[in-house]
Amino acid sequence: MIAFRDATEADLAVVVSLLADDAMGRVREDAGPPLPDAYGAGFRAMVAQGGRIILMVDGLDVVACAQLHILHGLSTKGMPRAQVEAVRVAGTRRGEGLGGLLLRQVIAEAQAAGCGVVQLTTHRSRMDAQRFYRVLGFVESHAGMKLAL
Repeated sequence: MIAFRDATEADLAVVVSLLADDAMGRVREDAGPPLPDAYGAGFRAMVAQGGRIILMVDGLDVVACAQLHILHGLSTKGMPRAQVEAVRVAGTRRGEGLGGLLLRQVIAEAQAAGCGVVQLTTHRSRMDAQRFYRVLGFVESHAGMKLAL
C-alpha cells in the first residue's frame, strides 16, 4: 500500500541510493557505503531551513522521494512558492505511475502551505523528466542559470 512520510536522518542511505539511481546521479552522488558525512550535514541544514524530503513508501520499501522547500519573499506580492528538488523514483519501479502520485502529493502539500506556484528545474538532458513534468501541467516559463562555485 502506497503512503507518504517525511524522511528522517535514518533514511539518508536509501534517499541517496535513489538519487544515484540513474546515469547522472551515479556520477554526482556517493551512496557509499559508508555514506559520506556531508549528506547528514546537508540534511540537518535543509531541515533547519524548513525543507523536507517527502518519501513514498510501499509497505516497508521507500520507492520514491522529492525534496520540498517553501520559499518566502517579496516578489509577487509576498506569495509563498514551493521549490521542488531531487525527485526520484526507484529504477525498478519506474513506469508504474508512482512519479505522478508523488508529485500530486507534493503539490497538495504546497497548496496546503499557501503556495501560489510550484517550481522546479530539471537538467536539459533529462528529456523523459521534462515530458513527465509537462503532463502534470508544468510549463517552461523561465530560463534557468547556474554558477558553479
